[in-house]
Amino acid sequence: MTATTTSTASTSLSTPHAGSLVRPDGSPCRILVVDDEAALSELLSMALRYEGCEVRSAADGAAAVRAARQFRPDAVVLDIMLPDMDGLAVLGRLRRELPQVPVLFLTARDSVEDRIAGLTAGGDDYVTKPFSLEEVVARLRGLVRRSGAAQAARGASVLVVGDLRLDEDSHEVSRGGQEIHLTATEFELLRYLMRNPRRVLSKAQILDRVWSYDFGGQANVVELYISYLRRKLESGPGRSPMIHTRRGAGYLIKPGE
Repeated sequence: MTATTTSTASTSLSTPHAGSLVRPDGSPCRILVVDDEAALSELLSMALRYEGCEVRSAADGAAAVRAARQFRPDAVVLDIMLPDMDGLAVLGRLRRELPQVPVLFLTARDSVEDRIAGLTAGGDDYVTKPFSLEEVVARLRGLVRRSGAAQAARGASVLVVGDLRLDEDSHEVSRGGQEIHLTATEFELLRYLMRNPRRVLSKAQILDRVWSYDFGGQANVVELYISYLRRKLESGPGRSPMIHTRRGAGYLIKPGE
């Protein structure tokens, strides 16, 4: 299965343009592409190099883990179906090497259950095959922008709501002094909520700010990630709810009672 490209995409890969995927210091973002289809991998790599990225590719899970260890990518494009191991297993190994690296899944499985499985396993986003190069680049741009590398040029800033603390510089989150581990997308969603304490944020506002692209009307992804945050922030003895739903309006965060 291959990516779909429009004539515009095919002819636009000739000259660089503004808005390329680069780090705040101007150096190229590092992207690791993991797919066993050589033609697809090369097409993606070419598109990402056009966007200003430094790209490496791997054709199986073992090679992907080795490449991640050596290359230290800012983001990973990961096919779920690989010849030696499942992409979810590869993700687990990548997370041990690079706990905060954003991962964009490529999958031929388009059922809701498969998408939720990928996100639950720690993936930050997914694209269903066949896809457009523009879509992959747009989603990677959003992931890289809100990853640790994309925030490196900013000064340290700490957000506090009640006993919840979020360090924008180190990407550390804790509640009541206990560390909480979040994926890049969970972190960005929580940051947006904490920058607007006691303010109701609609699903449309959250999609626009956190995902930074048209999610095809699938606003249920917001509900999914809100549930992830609630599970991590509010589960445990003595932890009162902090994220609240205003039916028909959106979500807000406030100190626990």
